[in-house]
Amino acid sequence: MTLSVALLGTDLIGQARTGTGKTLAFGIPLLQRTAVPGTPAYDELAAPGKPQALVVAPTRELAVQVSNDLTLAAADLGARVLTVYGGVPYEPQLDALKAGVDVVVGTPGRLIDLVNRGSLVLSHVQVLVLDEADEMLDLGFLPDVERLLRETPASRQTMLFSATMPGAIVSLARSHMHHPVNIRAESAADTQMVPATAQFIFQVHDLDKTEMLARIFQAEGAGRAIVFTRTKRAAQRVADDLAERGFPASPLHGDMAQVAREKALQRFREGKVRVMVATDVAARGIDVQDVTHVINHSCPEDHNTYVHRIGRTGRAGATGVAITFVDWQDVTRWNVINKALDLPHNDPPETYSTSPHFFELLGIPSDVKGYVGEPVGGPRKDKDAGKPRNDESRQRPPRKRNDRTRTRTRGGQKVDGAPEASESSESSESSVSAAASDPSSSPAAETQGDGTAAPARRRRRRRSGGGGGSAPAEG
Repeated sequence: MTLSVALLGTDLIGQARTGTGKTLAFGIPLLQRTAVPGTPAYDELAAPGKPQALVVAPTRELAVQVSNDLTLAAADLGARVLTVYGGVPYEPQLDALKAGVDVVVGTPGRLIDLVNRGSLVLSHVQVLVLDEADEMLDLGFLPDVERLLRETPASRQTMLFSATMPGAIVSLARSHMHHPVNIRAESAADTQMVPATAQFIFQVHDLDKTEMLARIFQAEGAGRAIVFTRTKRAAQRVADDLAERGFPASPLHGDMAQVAREKALQRFREGKVRVMVATDVAARGIDVQDVTHVINHSCPEDHNTYVHRIGRTGRAGATGVAITFVDWQDVTRWNVINKALDLPHNDPPETYSTSPHFFELLGIPSDVKGYVGEPVGGPRKDKDAGKPRNDESRQRPPRKRNDRTRTRTRGGQKVDGAPEASESSESSESSVSAAASDPSSSPAAETQGDGTAAPARRRRRRRSGGGGGSAPAEG
């Protein structure tokens, strides 16, 4: 529907459900209007080698995917496509810009950085595309997008594509687009979701979610699955829990390095990882084949997030299953989403991992368990595993005593017969024990005439000067 309008160079606003092929809707007209090296049109350009088209995407993963699609479509044409996003070194991107590019696909942050450096010149851009514009609004990129629009010439062609059209995006279109043609791929009565996606809503307990996930992945016809969480920590924790239960799972969130994020998404595309646990960074535009299940581990924030999350399945005419877990504290939020999308799930049933309707609705065999084998990557290795607790290697070694020589003195003079410190502590201990057992050896003991020990005399305590009266003087 958009090709005939876009090929004429007219500004347009394309709105369609997610998964209906919006990338090629702007990609084909964009490449058609691009002059490539070796053609007469390229030699007539005012600045050959400068970007002729700019595609702005909200996330790095979406930018990479759009760039790959455009590169594939331009393979025979010979157009040079450059992907620009953060989290990677500047040098390869700067070298490519110096060598000359025709199409630039990037995220707003890195594009602004390159413009500020003077490395990216947008004054010769003829076509500007804003993909998933509502997501850029949600992420706070709207000021950066307006800055990029001001850097491009006013005579450019602007194409804006998204699944939803909030009021701020409509205002942006009115300010920076010239009489745009609004194209909607479905009638106003159609819903925003793909009809081929079956939706199930369950009211669950947070401690039972992992057990329910393990059983869902063993349902009939279950293939690749994406689990969406609200926070980055939850994504990492759920991925680790599933790996402990034997399911090949990989996290995907903003705390991961860009290289790790690309590797995780590539492994998921290649089928090496069956489950991807992600935040909303993967909810926009990520196109992975054969995703049969999408599970909302936590209730989405709003109805737009819900639409884009479940849009990762049921793409390009395929069928899919979308499951949403609703906590007790999120029932009100879900009722708002349900009313906004006019869904028939006003009262989600209370469901546990052992509920009969849970097995029946999702086609889960009744004999499945929450574990499918050994933890992925092998059991955890404990460096002290197999060692007894009283092993000699785990006991503290005896403390070494220094052989010090000490001399007993009295009034600064050496006492005759005093044992040296070089004598071992056993001799001193034996002398102490002997003195304790023989009271006659004590210097305080006195003997009577018959040789018997006299009772010890009680010593008089000297009184302090501030006490009572002094003792009478002897005559």
